Amino acid sequence: PMALAVFAHTATQAGVRERFGTLDSAGTANYHTGEEPDERTIALLERRNIPYDADNLARAVNGSDFDTFDYIFGMDTNNVRNLQRMQPKGSKAQVRLFGDVDDKKPIADSYYTNDFEATYAQVLRYSHAFLRELGLSNGGQAKS
Repeated sequence: PMALAVFAHTATQAGVRERFGTLDSAGTANYHTGEEPDERTIALLERRNIPYDADNLARAVNGSDFDTFDYIFGMDTNNVRNLQRMQPKGSKAQVRLFGDVDDKKPIADSYYTNDFEATYAQVLRYSHAFLRELGLSNGGQAKS
């Protein structure tokens, strides 16, 4: 949910949010289905005045997501591999590592590292880089 909120906020600030339609967040497994976002993520978003959907409960990726969305980003290489295995043949989504838009690194999972600021910095940088890749922003250098 951090990546979702930060990307949506970044796109809004760049004046291009309407170009994206539906944005969503989902896991490659159903471990946390129905749960609220991590309270530490919410605290970070609130500290940084980044809007988020408090009703966005955890869910697992499903087959229809691969035709609903143009891009599905995995946060690490295991996520990308799982997504590629799940992707129905002929579906439209491009499955990518989010870090591929910048330094090609996986997102540090703040749930395990407990470093939510580092995860935020990566997600913010990659959000700006993705907008630049799409030609929707020529600036937007990440600010932590």
